[in-house]
Amino acid sequence: MARMKFLCDAERCIECNGCVTACKSANEVPWGVNRRRVVTINDGVVGAEKSISVACMHCSDAPCMAVCPVDCFYRTEEGVVLHDKDLCIGCGYCFYACPFGAPQFPQAGAFGLRGKMDKCTFCAGGPEKDLSAEEFRKYGSNRLAEGKLPACAEMCSTKALLGGDGDVIADIYRQRVLKRGKGSEVWGWGTAYGRPDQPKTAGAKS
Repeated sequence: MARMKFLCDAERCIECNGCVTACKSANEVPWGVNRRRVVTINDGVVGAEKSISVACMHCSDAPCMAVCPVDCFYRTEEGVVLHDKDLCIGCGYCFYACPFGAPQFPQAGAFGLRGKMDKCTFCAGGPEKDLSAEEFRKYGSNRLAEGKLPACAEMCSTKALLGGDGDVIADIYRQRVLKRGKGSEVWGWGTAYGRPDQPKTAGAKS
């Protein structure tokens, strides 16, 4: 049985937010909730800026499952961490426990005032019947039941965001690393247009 995972290649991500838009469109995510977002570190620092697409990572030992007082979280056979909105009481414990900030709430407030928690479902729907109208209303599209990958991964223009069987995407990433080496030549201007000429040394004749 496949173990579904996400992997984002920081050397390929161009911060286009196509994955964010694809997620919102495919799942009709409510206003104010972002199941996926692009995080950039060292923003504006030449040569040190990196971006990565972040959502629920569907952890094998998910901290959100450990802290939920009503056990609304469950794991599918494919390793996808889902939740039951009918059980959620909006306490926010999962929000504080998750290191990726995946659980989102439509409102700000204590306990039930937050509303029902929402998060990335790996486009696998929820506990309702597969591909039903009720499932889509609560959790968005169930692309896995249709034999498709998550919308965010399919929409990524540079294929920085990979989603699917953990072993398969690990092999893809491993091959990328072996072929491209490391440093500034990995991806970007130099790869696309060739390296600039080497600067002339002092005292060299023109």
